[in-house]
Amino acid sequence: MENNSYQAIVAEEFNGIFTQSVKEYFIKDLPDNYVLIRVHYSSLNYKDALSATGHKGVTKQYPFTPGIDAAGVVVNSKSPDFKTDDKVIVTSYDLGMNTPGGFGQFISVPAEWIVPLPSNLTLKESMMIGTSGLTAGIGVHKIITHPFLSNDINVLVTGATGAVGSFAVALLSHLNINVTAATGKVDQTEFLTSIGAKEVVHRDNINNVTDRPMLSGKWNASLDTVGGNMLDAVLRQTEHNGIVACCGNVLGNELQTSILPFILRGITLAGIDSGIALMELRKTIWHKLSTDWKLPNMQKISREISLTDLPGEFQKILEGKQVGKVLVKLFKK
Repeated sequence: MENNSYQAIVAEEFNGIFTQSVKEYFIKDLPDNYVLIRVHYSSLNYKDALSATGHKGVTKQYPFTPGIDAAGVVVNSKSPDFKTDDKVIVTSYDLGMNTPGGFGQFISVPAEWIVPLPSNLTLKESMMIGTSGLTAGIGVHKIITHPFLSNDINVLVTGATGAVGSFAVALLSHLNINVTAATGKVDQTEFLTSIGAKEVVHRDNINNVTDRPMLSGKWNASLDTVGGNMLDAVLRQTEHNGIVACCGNVLGNELQTSILPFILRGITLAGIDSGIALMELRKTIWHKLSTDWKLPNMQKISREISLTDLPGEFQKILEGKQVGKVLVKLFKK
């Protein structure tokens, strides 16, 4: 097995320019971790595009194989927790950052990164969810368990056409919660309503507001996927005792806002970090996503590509042109 070759997307630097291509590697060149997994499916995330294009805050050394998501079958295990032919999921931790990732047909990872595939999900379905769905799931969990919300929850989702945003819209709708989707892609209104948005608004309606420290409350909960000045605007328009769950920084890492919504309206700002989320929480959310929270319309928010398609998709997601979830099939049948 060690001398077997496999295909992987490899990001390389030439004279300061990063390129990505499919190359062959040997299994013996993978890290000597406890569990070797044959990857059937992966999915594309914003962090993967950063790694593939040389963001040293994500990946330190190149050549490198990105891919923070992987779903597949155990080939070899030195861990008592997993055995050959177990179906498993790996998302985030260091996978696809500095540990060769899910855009390769094999990965080698520590056992403590692995979630057993829930019985009600296929490997393909698990990557229709992936890190973005897990992130959305954690955010929705924080919102619906917030102790101060009434039964009548109205949720704003920003960046609604992205992988996290679209999954959040679909999941909240599946849970019979009213969703307002904010997007800059007004041409995707039909897509957003088809997955459950009750209302679609242009992001400028949220973002282009006065700089007063508090504005009229419009939603009692929000899931913000973009950060920056959008997050500031959302906070200032959140109703009394509301909650804003945030997970993205496409519009910037900095947050300049007023303390007044917190101390006069008692709102909560809740961070979502699916990267190093506790395993107990991961398993809880994966269980929900495979049972009561399992979406009947996952195919509406995902499309399938192959490894050779990935280089073109990296730039697309960096430019904010991606819609929904991109599922990556590792092996052709």
